[in-house]
Amino acid sequence: MSDPRRHPEKAHRPDSAPQPKKPDWIRVKAPTSEGYKETREIMRSLSLSTVCEEAGCPNIGECWSKKHATMMIMGEVCTRACTFCNVATGKPGALNPFEPTNVAQAVKSLALSHVVITSVDRDDLDDGGAGHFAETITAVRNASPETTIEVLTPDFLRKRDAWKVVADAKPDVFNHNLETVPGLYAEVRPGARYFESLRLLANVKERDAQAFTKSGIMVGLGEKKMEVAQVMDDLRAADVDFLTIGQYLQPTPKHHAVEAFITPDEFREYETMAYGKGFLMVSATPLTRSSYHAGEDFERLRAARQSKAA
Repeated sequence: MSDPRRHPEKAHRPDSAPQPKKPDWIRVKAPTSEGYKETREIMRSLSLSTVCEEAGCPNIGECWSKKHATMMIMGEVCTRACTFCNVATGKPGALNPFEPTNVAQAVKSLALSHVVITSVDRDDLDDGGAGHFAETITAVRNASPETTIEVLTPDFLRKRDAWKVVADAKPDVFNHNLETVPGLYAEVRPGARYFESLRLLANVKERDAQAFTKSGIMVGLGEKKMEVAQVMDDLRAADVDFLTIGQYLQPTPKHHAVEAFITPDEFREYETMAYGKGFLMVSATPLTRSSYHAGEDFERLRAARQSKAA
């Protein structure tokens, strides 16, 4: 019998091909601070999962030392098998009805001014988990009214208008990542559809013109610069405000291999290109992740909109 928490079976690069050497600019120190330990204890005491741990984020030491944690709701098992992701794949369990309250308690205990709430894909649920997202947003609003809320959602593929439930809960930022260029979807994100993800982002902005929308991609998967530029154009056509671009890191040998380590200069080129295309906010560095410095970036995003409107 196969392992129900299976991971993708193979990487893109043939085993015989040499792996590029990890450069110095992508290396981070192991987490050891007291803040890191306190954050971990709060997460454990409330039985909460974080994408920081489940996805093996390289920034966990820095973020948790500041008591910044990205909440991952609806369990630790995903119904998709994306070849870039280290979250376990299989048949998830039932939703925890106390989870929204526990997330809200964690936000209050950590005294977060900004929280990012994400989830695994839950294709097994009729609404893809949209109702659970909305309940969690409401619980956080009630427990910590001053905290701004960013959601990083699944695509709600084939769940009709489920996304509206999340949008109508009024998160401050609605984020859905495209992850990569469309030509790599079959290899990297086989359960998703590029243009459906674009449509989700466009629909959110059409439903609420004042909503901040955000998306992100990884580079180093084998994409070409012109393909990244096209993704930027597609996102701007969907009126997305904020773009993140970070270096892909292979979680295990069974995952999609790193095809290239993108240099800091190349990331600066992507940043300049993105601002030139009209994004209000861009974060493009090797260590950029969707929730990395999300609070500070949100304040800059809000200021950029106000400046543009003035």
